[in-house]
Amino acid sequence: MLDKKLLSILVCPVTKTTLNYDMQAQELLSTAAGLAYPIRDGIPVLLESEARKLSAEEVLSMKKKFRS
Repeated sequence: MLDKKLLSILVCPVTKTTLNYDMQAQELLSTAAGLAYPIRDGIPVLLESEARKLSAEEVLSMKKKFRS
C-alpha cells in the first residue's frame, strides 16, 4: 500500500492531473491521459513509456469508480 501523503503529491507526468490508486492492480491511474502507471516493489514508475494504455471502457469505469 502506498503512503497517503505520497499519493497526495503525485501527479500524472503527461497531464499534471491527479492520479488514482488502484490497490488491487497496483497501478496509478490517469483518466485524463488514459494511462495506468505500474507500481513495482512499492515504487511508482511514472514513465509514459512504462504505462499501460487504458481502454475507453476502463477510462469510463475508472471515472465512475474514483468520482469524489
